[in-house]
Amino acid sequence: MTVPAEVPPVRAEVGLLALLQENGDLLLDEGLSVARELQLYRFALAEMRTKLAVLQDEITLSDDYNPIEHISARIKTPRSIAEKLRRRGHPLTLESMQANLDDLAGMRVICTFVSDVYRLLKVMDRHPDVAILTVKDYIAAPKPNGYRGLHAIVETPVHLAEASHPVRVEIQFRTIAMDFWASLEHKTYYKYDKTVPDALLRELTEAAEHAHELDLRMEAIHRQIRGGDDRAGGQ
Repeated sequence: MTVPAEVPPVRAEVGLLALLQENGDLLLDEGLSVARELQLYRFALAEMRTKLAVLQDEITLSDDYNPIEHISARIKTPRSIAEKLRRRGHPLTLESMQANLDDLAGMRVICTFVSDVYRLLKVMDRHPDVAILTVKDYIAAPKPNGYRGLHAIVETPVHLAEASHPVRVEIQFRTIAMDFWASLEHKTYYKYDKTVPDALLRELTEAAEHAHELDLRMEAIHRQIRGGDDRAGGQ
């Protein structure tokens, strides 16, 4: 079985407190609680990576085909948490963080083809320890900038010594081509400090369309090579 890469540990620090101390919104105790809570989300990422690794190996053995190119994971930083809560007008508290943010733990699953994205979501939906809470299908309905991907909020139990805790994880499924495009778009927005020239925005949108066309053509070739074998499924 593929051994999932370790999720980097969350440093036990009161970063959220240090960032917002001037507001008086957090006490020292709560700052420490935020760090402990983020460790719980780290454990949830490790759980989901293991589940995906098992699914990946099962499909590879049964179909002689690996649907996952690679997986990355991250925990939202205290600074990013605070900025997002502030931007959305929510209180800067532990309870507010738990209630209002679904992407504290995030995973990116890069698939070879579009059909792999839908297949993995379908298989995960049958997993007894995974509850799919919401799905945003940006493949069927792309974002205005042309981005296509499948974003799901899932919940999985984290079993600790004293109890089990349900924890939410955001999973973004993308193809290789769309992940390359999204990386370029991110770098572009960073380079221009989010004020990207209109002409460049149009080029990025066109590039997203070309990436999707490439996805479809490559999958059609893949199916021809496999002799019309459609076991990989689809939408």
